[in-house]
Amino acid sequence: MHKLLLEIRNCCVCKDFLPNAPQPIIQASTTSKIIIIGQAPGQKVQNSGIPWDDASGDNLREWLGVSKQTFYDEKIFALIPMGFCFPGTGKSGDLPPRPECAPLWHPQLLKSVTDVKITLLIGQYAQNYYLGNRCKQTLTETVKYYEEYLPGYLPLPHPSPRNNIWQKKNSWFKESLLQVLQEKVKSLVDDSE
Repeated sequence: MHKLLLEIRNCCVCKDFLPNAPQPIIQASTTSKIIIIGQAPGQKVQNSGIPWDDASGDNLREWLGVSKQTFYDEKIFALIPMGFCFPGTGKSGDLPPRPECAPLWHPQLLKSVTDVKITLLIGQYAQNYYLGNRCKQTLTETVKYYEEYLPGYLPLPHPSPRNNIWQKKNSWFKESLLQVLQEKVKSLVDDSE
């Protein structure tokens, strides 16, 4: 795993398409219990080099019911984006994750993480890639019918503060899904201690 992470962190396959020098962001261990597959780092995360080191990460940790210390424990959480570097900014936010990363690195990573109990698919890019035609018509429906994807996958919306309106419109998310998520995470964190 150490060699693989080093290869990923030195990857520059899509450097010609990036607004910054490549700096792939990842956290993983062979013993990670929970894999979080997100979109791609934003500029703030790209600058810090720490996955989910932004307001979205704060929201995600709140959803999971974990501290930063627990979240950044690679024995518990593998943090694997669909695109490992900040892809740049478009008209309405960040550009989509670069398409090269997931097919190039995910199979090797997932093969190396041998004790996974659940994979959280955050946002449409991760859900489309891993669930394919099992996705519903909309992200909201895919997330709402999360039980269909358990025990292997749990689809979630992106925890960006921009999605606070979505959360207010979909009260079932906090009332039901987050409780299931937090119970599952707590049991896995407790087992790791």
